[in-house]
Amino acid sequence: MSWFESLVLGLVQGLTEFLPISSSAHLRLTAAFSGWEDPGAAFTAITQIGTETAVLIYFRKDIANILSAWFRSLVNKEMRGDHDAQMGWLVIVGSIPIGVLGVTLKDQIEGPFRDLRLTATMLIVMGIVLGVADRLAARDEAGGKHRAPKQRKTLEQLSVRDGLIFGVCQAMALIPGVSRSGATISGGLLMGYRREAAARYSFLLAIPAVLASGGYELKDAMEGGHVSWGPTIFATIIAFVVGYAVIAWFMKFISTKSFMPFVWYRIILGVVLIVLVSMGVLSPHAAESAG
Repeated sequence: MSWFESLVLGLVQGLTEFLPISSSAHLRLTAAFSGWEDPGAAFTAITQIGTETAVLIYFRKDIANILSAWFRSLVNKEMRGDHDAQMGWLVIVGSIPIGVLGVTLKDQIEGPFRDLRLTATMLIVMGIVLGVADRLAARDEAGGKHRAPKQRKTLEQLSVRDGLIFGVCQAMALIPGVSRSGATISGGLLMGYRREAAARYSFLLAIPAVLASGGYELKDAMEGGHVSWGPTIFATIIAFVVGYAVIAWFMKFISTKSFMPFVWYRIILGVVLIVLVSMGVLSPHAAESAG
């Protein structure tokens, strides 16, 4: 991997990780359209450590409160009813699905799941799901001529059941094209949560999964020696800087705006990709030589 490739891929990772458009799909497509080798699952996982570091810094107060309350609740029964302590357990519970599936489906994630036809299908399908969820949320918030606005749930109302459903949605992002934030936010909106609540829990829920995945791939890469360390570290730093800016923008955007621009973008990109593969312009396995 060249330094220019790492710069571009780092920018793509930072720009797309927190938007509901699938960072793994965009890394894959960037390599395919540029004629580069597939950066591979290891590169994706390691650069995600950079974007996840941005989450740790942006939500540092929330994370500090959750960790403090959770650790105190282990020895103090009175703390177990505290919202922050419960959030600690709910993040753990919500991380179980992706932990189990990430290990059991590792070969598929690094192989068949990287087929561009599957990526295109997931871009379209999850785009439609996000669009439906967004419309339902907008209807509740706006009300109607004969219907009062409906109060949507906040994170204070998050239950173990809902946490697990969020976790299952997050696990779907193991398939390129789904999008971690897109799947979890869609799941949250369909369960009746506010946009900001769904997005905030989505980002918090991603922390254990991404750090564990990045650490696992980092260990594997160090043992196998198949990663270009200089460019990969450079891409990770770029992803961190850009990712932090995107988080700050996105959290403000969703408080007043619809997700529909992302919905249409996903659908159009998926359709274009299917057309290109069907016409033979792009191979469904393009840029897989390093995957």
